[in-house]
This record gives sequence, C-alpha cells and structure tokens, in this order.
Amino acid sequence: MSSHKLFKIAGLIAVITIISKVAGFFRDVVIAQYYGASVISDAYFYAYQIPAFALILLGGLGGPFHTATIAFFGKAVKDKSAPSTDVNRVMSTFLTATGIFFLILSVLVFFFSDQIVAVIAAHGSIQLKTLASFQLKLMSPIMFIGGLIGIFYGIANVFDEFFFTSLSPVVASACVIAALFLFDKDQYGAILATATLVGAVGQLLIQLPVFLRSGFVYKPSFDFFSPSMKKIKEILFPAMIGTTIGQINIYIDMFFASQLEEGAWSAIAYANRIFQFPVGILITSMLVPLFPMFSNFVADKDWDALKKYFRQGVLSLWYFAFPILMLIFLLAQDAIRLLFQRGQFDSHDTFMVTEALFYLSVSIIPYAARDTLTRVFYAFDDSKTPFYVAMASILLKALLNYLLIGPLGLAAITLSTTIITFTNGLLLAILLIKKIKMDYYSLIPNTLKLTLATAGSALVIIPVNIWIAAFLGEETFLILAFRLGLVTVIGFIVYFFLTMLLKIDIAHYVLNKLKDKIIK
Repeated sequence: MSSHKLFKIAGLIAVITIISKVAGFFRDVVIAQYYGASVISDAYFYAYQIPAFALILLGGLGGPFHTATIAFFGKAVKDKSAPSTDVNRVMSTFLTATGIFFLILSVLVFFFSDQIVAVIAAHGSIQLKTLASFQLKLMSPIMFIGGLIGIFYGIANVFDEFFFTSLSPVVASACVIAALFLFDKDQYGAILATATLVGAVGQLLIQLPVFLRSGFVYKPSFDFFSPSMKKIKEILFPAMIGTTIGQINIYIDMFFASQLEEGAWSAIAYANRIFQFPVGILITSMLVPLFPMFSNFVADKDWDALKKYFRQGVLSLWYFAFPILMLIFLLAQDAIRLLFQRGQFDSHDTFMVTEALFYLSVSIIPYAARDTLTRVFYAFDDSKTPFYVAMASILLKALLNYLLIGPLGLAAITLSTTIITFTNGLLLAILLIKKIKMDYYSLIPNTLKLTLATAGSALVIIPVNIWIAAFLGEETFLILAFRLGLVTVIGFIVYFFLTMLLKIDIAHYVLNKLKDKIIK
C-alpha cells in the first residue's frame, strides 16, 4: 500500500469515526431525554455491557476477530482476486467455529442472565437486578452476531472496502434513536433493549453485500484443527485474552458502582461517552497512520525515525488534548446541561455526570501516551508486555475502587480509571527502554510549553465566559449553545496563538495546513 493511499484510508476512517461517534452521542442524548439517569437506564447500561463486549470489543474495528481475519486472509487472498477453494473452506470453517462459539455464549447468557447480573450488580436493588436481567435476555442474541460482524468486516477491509461497512455502528445508533421516537418509553426498558438488538442485526446485514461480492461462499465446514485454523487461532486467542482483560476492569467498576445511588452507573456511562467522543477521534485519526510507520521503522531498524515519529505522535495528540481538557474543566457542567438536561434528565443527573467527567477527563493526557506506546510494542511484535501490564491493572483497579468509593462515591470509579491509565502508561514507557532507549526527556520542553499555553488560555477564558454570560442575560437553549460555542472557539484561538508565541512545532504545522486550505 502506498503512503498516499494509507493516509487517504486513515483520513476516511477518521471521518467515519466522527460520523459514528456523533450518531452514538446523539443516541445517548435521546436515551437520557427519555430515561434520565434512572434505574431503567442503569439496568440498560449494566445489561448492555455483556453483549457490547462481543459486538464492539471482540467484533469491532481493531477487535480480535477483525484483526485475525485481516492478518490471515489478507495474505491468503492474492491481489484482491476471488478466493481459492482451499481459502474459501478456511473461511467457512472460521465462520462455523465462530458461530458455534458465540451461539453457545448467547444461550448461556440468556439462561444465566440472573446469575450474571447478580455478580456485576451485586449491591444493586432488586428492581435494578430484575430489569437488567430482563433486558440482558432480550439482548443475548447480540453475542452471536458480534464475532460474525468482526469476520465480515475484516474481509471487507481485505478487499479495500471501508466506507459502508465502517458505518455499521451508525445503523445501530439509528435503530435506538428511531425506536425511542416512534414508541413511548416503557417501565422495563424493553424498547431500548429490543432496538439495540435490531441495530446489531442491521450492523450484520450491512456487511453482507461486500462479503458476497468478494467471491466467498459459505458452506458449513468443521475442519477446526487444520494448519490454517491453527494459524488463525494463534493470532485470535492472545488478542481475545487481552481484550477480555480490559473488559474485566469495566465489570469491576460495575460491581462497585452498584452500591451507589440510583443513576450512578448511567452517569458514569454518559461521562465515558462524552470523554470518548474527542479521544476516540484523536486516537483513531493519529494512530491509524502511525502504527504501520512504526512497524516499518522497526523492520528497517531505523531507530532515529522511530523515536522522531513517536515524539511527534505523542506531542500532536497532546497538542489537542490539553485544550480539550481545559474546556471540559471550564464548560462541562453547562455543556452537559445543554446536551442532556431535558425530559427525564434533571439537574441532579447533570451534576452526577459532571462529577464523573471531571475525574475521568484528566486521563486524556496519559491515555494518548499509553496508546502510542502500545503501538510501538506491537511494532516490535510484542503483544505480551501490554497484556501483562493490563492484567496487573485489574488488581489495582479493584483496590482503588475499594479504597476510594467510601470517601468519594461516584467520583471514585472515574478517578481510579485515570490513575490506572497513568500507571499503565508509565509502566509501558519504562519497559520499552529494554527494547530501545527512547528519548523521553525530549518531550519535556514542549509539554511544559503546552501546559503554560493551556493555563494562559484558561486565565483568558474564565473572565470572558463570565462576561459573555452576563452580557447575553437569561439563557435559553440557543443562547447557551451560542455562548458555549463562542467560548470554545475563543479558547482554541487563544491557545493557538499562545502556542505560536511559545514556538511549539505542531502549532506552525497547523498554521501551514490552514494556509494551504485557504490558498486552495
């Protein structure tokens, strides 16, 4: 793949990520409007974490089934031509094995939903457990769909098909939004759970046209122990274990959050969705093109280039992460009030989401560094070190939640996440030195400049925000939206000029890009 094509695809994925996240964010806004932060929404977010594990983490973009499919069939299918009989047989076997495995999981989740909810919501009320179990039964078929989506999505990517298949999460969000608009909310969350299931089916269906055009024809095959399947399993199983480890931290959070007030887990879920909106776009758009570059540098043993682009990658992510963190601290409560506070979502719900988001938002800085470091380990074909680091974090996560939940309540869950993210990033940075002596000290001058520019921007934005609010007077929805938008724009402009004055390299790169766009 040429560099031009690589960046073109990376840009396309970034755009699709933005579209998907906007749709997902709007879905959450609609859910909040109809259910607020209530026991029904708590039950839904508890129940959905189980099928979401299969649908999003195992079968989603970059998930184990997606990755294993690309890794094996990307080499087995030559020049994007129709697959041979042998390759088609391997694909059929892979689909058969995956279907059987996830079908069994779906059945187990359906029949043992009470027991599953009793563990993850151990301290919850009887009403919460009953509702969560009921909704989990309705959504249990999503487990079956998850792994299959990952394979179909992977095959589409092998044939350089990205757009419509990557938009499948939008279909899922649209189904939930449409269902809530078309039907009145119910007291059990059945509409919400059923719409989520329908959305998952839609995600699967949108993958099928590309799969059929690829030349693959599914015929049930049970050759599970062939050499080809062994190769797939060698890629798949370590990735599945690593993904599972990360999910366990979420279940730990759910366990501890169940002892908090009604709506606490919904508030944490909403805060995490808000946080992931800018973070997901940043990480995806930057690390998609960087990862193959890291791999090439390692293959060529071009250590200077690896260090240079690692530094540029981290600083580029931080350049945008610092002002986002500042704006969250200054405007989060008003923004949450604007986006969510209507219908069943009241001012107390706004306060809970704001509190959770404050403590979580700090993790955006170590989050960017940790994910970049992880890609460097992957470039060295080392997936074990990030796995061991993630595994060690499970015990620390449980300990932090246990120690902090008493004095901090809801904030303990997101604060512990921030501490874990920082700890994981620090460990990865230390362990990477065994492979290559990274020049971390070179990050310090620009990091200090970014901190100074962020602090300077905040000193300008705080009085400007107060003055604009006083000038505009009583805030309607449109006035509040206008104020937040105006303050955000001013904040980024002030930050940009301060970074220019401080001679931060990425600021000059952004300026040159803007000049190019204006000239064109």
